[in-house]
Amino acid sequence: MKTEEIIRKVPKVQLHDHLDGGLRTSTIIEIAKEMKYKKLPTDDAGELAEWFHRGANKGNLVEYLQGFEHTCAVMQTKEALERIAFEMIEDMYHDGICYVETRFAPVFHTDKGLYFDDVINAVLTGLEKGKEKYGVGFGLILCGMRNMKNTLEIAELAVNFRNQGVVGFDLAGEEGGYPPKKHLDAFQFIMRENFNITIHAGEAFGKESIWQALQICGAHRIGHATRLVEDMAIDDSGKVIQLGNLAQFILDKRIPLEICLLSNVHTGAVDKLENHPFIKFFREGFRVFLNTDDRLMSDTTLTKEYLIAADYFGITLDEIEKLNINAMKSSFLPHKERLEFIYKVIKPGYQEMRSNLLSLKN
Repeated sequence: MKTEEIIRKVPKVQLHDHLDGGLRTSTIIEIAKEMKYKKLPTDDAGELAEWFHRGANKGNLVEYLQGFEHTCAVMQTKEALERIAFEMIEDMYHDGICYVETRFAPVFHTDKGLYFDDVINAVLTGLEKGKEKYGVGFGLILCGMRNMKNTLEIAELAVNFRNQGVVGFDLAGEEGGYPPKKHLDAFQFIMRENFNITIHAGEAFGKESIWQALQICGAHRIGHATRLVEDMAIDDSGKVIQLGNLAQFILDKRIPLEICLLSNVHTGAVDKLENHPFIKFFREGFRVFLNTDDRLMSDTTLTKEYLIAADYFGITLDEIEKLNINAMKSSFLPHKERLEFIYKVIKPGYQEMRSNLLSLKN
C-alpha cells in the first residue's frame, strides 16, 4: 500500500479550513453561469484551477488572494452557500477526514441582499446535510476581519448560533497595521460568554502578534504561528537549544498551533518547505497539527499536507496519529465528544491500518 493511500485512509482532523478557499472549480463555473457572473478568467474547470493556483506557484501573495474575489462572488445566495458547504463535507469525507472545523467571514456574502442570519443558516444547512450523508463531524467558525469595525457584531452572531453548529470566533485578514487588540470588545464579549477563540497570528507578522492574541485577546488556539520560531534559540545544526518566555508559555499551557505547510510557503510566511518550523515545534512537544488553509488556492488536501510532512520531515504513521489526536484534543467540541472521536474513531482507525499493513507484509 502506497504512503499516500495509507494517509488518505486513516482518520484525520482538520481545524483550519477556509470555506471560501476550498470551492470546486466546476461548482464556481456552474454558479457563475446561473447568476450571470461574467468575471471569471475562464469557464474551463481545468484552466480555472490553474488560474487559482498561479499565485501559489509563484509565491505571489497578491495573485494568491485575487482568487477570493471570485469564490466570494459566487457565494451570494442561500442555495450556493448550502451547496458549497455540503460539497466541502463531501470532499473531507473522500480525504479521510472524520471531523472538520471550517471558517468563513459572513460579511463577504451579503452583496446580493442576504442578511447575516441567512448566510449562516444556509452554510449550517449544507454542513448538516453533508454530515447526515457522510458521517463527517463539523464545527463552524465565524471570522471577523481585522480591517473592519463590525467584529463585535460577528462575535455576537457566533454566540447566537452556538447551539446550531457554530463553535468559535476567529479574527482573520492582514496582520500588519491591524493588531487584534483593536477588536478587544469582540474578544471580551466572547470571553464573557465562555465561548471559543482562535486568531490568525504570527503568519505575516512577528511573535508580538502571537503574544497579543494570547495575552490581550484570550485566544484558545493560534492560526499559523510560524513566527513563534523567533522566540527560540536555534544552533547551527537546526536544533532548538532554548525557548523564550512566549514559546515556553505556549508549550507549557498546551496552546494549540494550527499549522498550514503549503499555504505558509505560498503566502510568503516561510521561504520554502524544508525551512518550515513545524518539525521544530513538533519535536519540542508543542501541540501542533496540520491543516490545509485554502485548498483551492494552494492545490492541497489534508492527505497532501501529511504526505509532505512525511517526505520532508520523515514523520511516521504513529506520529500522524499523534498529530491528529492533538487536533481532536484542540477542537472546539465539548470534551466528551472529543474523547469519543479519539477513542472510537481515531485510535481504532490507526490500529486497523497497522493490522492491515502487518497482514500485507505476511
